[in-house]
Amino acid sequence: MIRRLAPSFLEEKTQEIKSDHYLDHLTKSIPSEIVMAWVTITGLIKSDTQIPLNTVLWILLLIFIVLTIAWTYHKNSGLYQKPTIKQVMLSTGSFVIWVFALGEPFSSLSFYHPVYGSISLILYSLIVPLISSRSKSSF
Repeated sequence: MIRRLAPSFLEEKTQEIKSDHYLDHLTKSIPSEIVMAWVTITGLIKSDTQIPLNTVLWILLLIFIVLTIAWTYHKNSGLYQKPTIKQVMLSTGSFVIWVFALGEPFSSLSFYHPVYGSISLILYSLIVPLISSRSKSSF
């Protein structure tokens, strides 16, 4: 499934492709495959008591950020054009916010409280579609 947001100019040219709406912008901004992989891998890592949990999680977070950029670019290429920098940044930000909301590895930081993650996820989910739908040139 291509998650490239449909440009609004396509709405005028064909009836088959319509401009994306608020919920479409939100769902297409979340790299769900990457979040699912993160949840799965962190679950596996937490079950092993022989490894340095925080160190491994921070290294994996960096790897997953790079992977999110590559995944967003790859999954959204084609159709009409390559994904914009804005879409790659919002999807990567979405992944980081999801990780922050899930807790690990941020829970090892002194300022972190789970409520901060929940609040940031809610606010990000409300703001991202507004950012992505503001431009006429698509996302």
